Amino acid sequence: MSAANRKVTIVEVAAAAGVSFGTVSRVINGDAHVRPETRQRVLEAMRALHFTANRQARRLAGGRSNSVGVLVPDLGTGYIGEIVRGIDAELSLSGYDLILYTTHRAPAKEAEYVANLVQDMVDGLLLVLPRNPTDYLSTLAQRGFPFVLIDHQGTGADCAAVAAANWQGAYNAADALIRMGHRRIGFITGALDLGAAVDRLDGFQTALRAHHIPDEAELIYQGTFHQTDGYTAACHFLDLPQPPTLIFASNDVMAMAAMDAVRERGLRVPEDISVMGFDDIPQAALVRPALTTVRQPLEQMGRMAVQMLMEIFGDPAVSPRRIELPTELILRDSTAPPKAQPS
Repeated sequence: MSAANRKVTIVEVAAAAGVSFGTVSRVINGDAHVRPETRQRVLEAMRALHFTANRQARRLAGGRSNSVGVLVPDLGTGYIGEIVRGIDAELSLSGYDLILYTTHRAPAKEAEYVANLVQDMVDGLLLVLPRNPTDYLSTLAQRGFPFVLIDHQGTGADCAAVAAANWQGAYNAADALIRMGHRRIGFITGALDLGAAVDRLDGFQTALRAHHIPDEAELIYQGTFHQTDGYTAACHFLDLPQPPTLIFASNDVMAMAAMDAVRERGLRVPEDISVMGFDDIPQAALVRPALTTVRQPLEQMGRMAVQMLMEIFGDPAVSPRRIELPTELILRDSTAPPKAQPS
């Protein structure tokens, strides 16, 4: 088998160049103290053997891989896409590559995928909306492995994390729509094993209590952030003897699916029933009617997480920071005051 058809090791490069393993390591990592003629011999040996200094080789040589692992639950939503867009843009500015893994929303796989990413010789991890981080975060912390959580509030203060103000965003949105005249509101939750979903539900319910509106079980539909939940939840609400005047979904994809269900019943949004979402993904402004929603600074969250990870790279002893970015209510065409009820 030729050298071109198999992986060549640093040891083989060292033997071919007549230098030590450590000298090859210093050449790979750009050490300026290597003599020019020695560097040239090593580079010629690398070319002759078709050697590529991949991530593993750089790590074995004592350097960095210049890559960051990103773990996401899936790639099917604009929410994830906007966060990853911010991560990728900031990593490019920092000179790092992105290695993306998805758990396909299988919580049991999280620890396995994290282990795979660490073994893949990445320098750090960004964990987007993790479900069961306690299963593996203590191991990462004990190893001193750098990581930042994105949109997860359920861990201790010893973890670096960036998130949006989910509770406040849901509270402000519900408060504004109640003041618009809505008092019977159907709420679609996200997956309640996620801190963001719990915070949005709690913010909504707190706004109801602030306006002395009863919290009715039939008006809370437990979803999972999947598009199909928005459709089935809307059907549930519309089948009630007294349907709500507003459907508030915990993310935009469920809200848009709810609008589909409303239209299939021959009803109009917002003339017959208002609909709003959460996230402000790009599609929210493009659907008709344009979707009222709570804007999360998704791309900024991705960028901020990378900046925090770079801080940890620069000083592993730095105290973990937890940053909460503000949300904003975006009023569009899918909400209006409720039509007068017949007396």
